[in-house]
Amino acid sequence: MEPTQELIAEIYRERVHQARETPPAEKLLAGLTLFELCAGIMADGIRSQFPDADDRRVQEILRQRLALARRLENGP
Repeated sequence: MEPTQELIAEIYRERVHQARETPPAEKLLAGLTLFELCAGIMADGIRSQFPDADDRRVQEILRQRLALARRLENGP
C-alpha cells in the first residue's frame, strides 16, 4: 500500500514542527554527532582504500579530503 500525499505532507509538517521545537544545543550536538559518524565512515573507506596506512596516515588523508570538500562547497 502506497502512502497518500496527505500522509506524506502530514509527516513532513510533523518533522518541521519537531525541528523548530528542538533546542539549539540539541541541534548542535546532533550536528557534531552526525559529523563524527560521517568522519568515521570516511576513515573506514580510507582504510579500505589504503590497507597499509597507519592511523596517523588515515587521519591525514581524512583531513585532506575534508579540506577538499570545503573548497568545493565554498567555491574558488
